[in-house]
Amino acid sequence: MNGAAVSSSPAPENISGVPASKSALVVLDNELNSDLFDHLNSSGWSVEYVADNRAALDTVHQRPFDLIITAEGTPAKQDLDLLRNIRAVRPHTRMIILTAESTTRDVVDALKQRAFSYFSKPYSFDDLTRVIRMVANGPCWDDGIEVVSATPEWVRLLVRCERACAERMLLFFDELVELPDKERGEVAYAFREMLINAMRHGGRFDPTEYVEISYVRAQRAIVCRVKDPGQGFAIDELYHAAVSNPIDNPIRHMMYREAVGLPPGGYGIMLSRHLVDELIHNEQGNDVLLVKYLDSKPGKELH
Repeated sequence: MNGAAVSSSPAPENISGVPASKSALVVLDNELNSDLFDHLNSSGWSVEYVADNRAALDTVHQRPFDLIITAEGTPAKQDLDLLRNIRAVRPHTRMIILTAESTTRDVVDALKQRAFSYFSKPYSFDDLTRVIRMVANGPCWDDGIEVVSATPEWVRLLVRCERACAERMLLFFDELVELPDKERGEVAYAFREMLINAMRHGGRFDPTEYVEISYVRAQRAIVCRVKDPGQGFAIDELYHAAVSNPIDNPIRHMMYREAVGLPPGGYGIMLSRHLVDELIHNEQGNDVLLVKYLDSKPGKELH
């Protein structure tokens, strides 16, 4: 390929609720994802394809795009260089990075450079299409994930109290956590429960409020901190949650939820306690630590 624009397809008008004005630039490579192209074209995007990152930058210099998607086969470092260069020309462009080669430092850099989302192979196509819909249906550019400080070992973030920001944060979190699939899934579930609880109960899903998140990768443990902007709570007063049920009444929360019109559920904190090694709340209840040891014996050195 010579780096020139490959093709352009006009968008059908208002298919799947996507405004016809939404435009995407997709970088191609030898690992063509036909499902991605089919999704974009059938969802009302005006899509243009280019052969490589150099052609992408040249094209962005000529005109803006609502979304840029990188090629799966390109190393993340090259895509991050592209993002930095695009930021100088089109600072509000949303980029989704697809990559086959990734490190924790790459994910951290993607957060710092305000990538809209980041996927390393293998990734869920459903997750990718969900993020694309966020771009299509979201308001004008406003990131919602602010990096306070970040190294591969310690990341501090502020995340706006909105569901879309929570979903994006969960995808970044999945890329950050270096654990086998089973353990990563367990930590991710617990983190999701604490994050959504913080936004719902502490932040009231108020977009002017932020949840503070820290992720620490120590030698023997992974530690996640979630601090919400609310006044906190007492665990034994969470009548809607299974974690507060007395021993002699293990279904009390179900009756409470039914009485106040809440849907079935309320098991998040209780399940999270079983999925991580330690779940520790502060006195006020608005600050929680999740600890997952990297070895069955925490005091043992890692190899």
